[in-house]
Amino acid sequence: MNSIITDIKALQEETLLNLQSSKANNTVRAYKSDFNDFGLFCAKNGFKSLPSEPKIVSLYLTHLSTKDVRMSTLKRRLVSIGVIHKLKGHYLDTKHPSIVENIMGIKRRKGSIQRGKKPLLINNLKKIINVIDQQKKEEIKKLRDRSIILIGFSGGFRRNEIVSLDYEDLDFVQEGLKINLRRSKTDQFGEGFVKGLPYFQNPQYCPVISIHKWIEISKIKSGALFRRFIKGSKISDNRLTDQTVALIVKEYLKLAGIDCKNYSGHSLRSGFATSAAESGAEERSIMAMTGHKSTEMVRRYIKEANLFKNNALKNIKF
Repeated sequence: MNSIITDIKALQEETLLNLQSSKANNTVRAYKSDFNDFGLFCAKNGFKSLPSEPKIVSLYLTHLSTKDVRMSTLKRRLVSIGVIHKLKGHYLDTKHPSIVENIMGIKRRKGSIQRGKKPLLINNLKKIINVIDQQKKEEIKKLRDRSIILIGFSGGFRRNEIVSLDYEDLDFVQEGLKINLRRSKTDQFGEGFVKGLPYFQNPQYCPVISIHKWIEISKIKSGALFRRFIKGSKISDNRLTDQTVALIVKEYLKLAGIDCKNYSGHSLRSGFATSAAESGAEERSIMAMTGHKSTEMVRRYIKEANLFKNNALKNIKF
């Protein structure tokens, strides 16, 4: 009997570990952060946040709509509130009419246009690489920064994917560079997939050559590929944060004389997808590189790329 009880306890502990691991740590942190904002709203207005009820959640969504909050953020907050309720063993009907109808009304009144960050296209990419090469700073710093930007663009990487890369993920082959992406936003179970970056005709903008030079000069033989500097140009063991990628992009855009306000780390990824679409790459080829599971976002990039290419006004003679 005791052995059965022990087995059940072990199974319960293992089940708890599975539940805790069902979502990526970053995802869970995002849910908690969103829920904390809901909790503050409830505390200020004398409501109970856990468990809550649809009419309170609906009021919170209305509260968000009165601020400069995107529809995508509003929907994400709703998902987070629902997930936290589930994790804590409470039921919340997030499909309740008071919530669904309210969201539809907010959409009609505010609109749901997604204003994403601008893509970093080829011309501006070249400008910032040229600016990096012209900087009067240590070669090792220039090689790290240019490699981050070139690999981020050429591989259509998310910024957290760039900083998660390890030396062991790289495989230099005759055709170029194979990069093993062990985990990504759309690959929560860590199945991984390989991206292939070919050599470019112009070596100045070739990510493969840049990465090769970075590894040579940094003498990195294992662990994090992109690291922080300490005491000038000395490389530490500390991996860069994804926020650093955005800061690097913005820094060199400024130096190139380009307004960086509407650019971010994501501009590298969207820049690749838009530029590939402009060059006539097929939807599936773009998705094979970016790792998108849905065609919705990729088609948005293609639509942006074709805005002037297939413009009906071209057929009108003035």
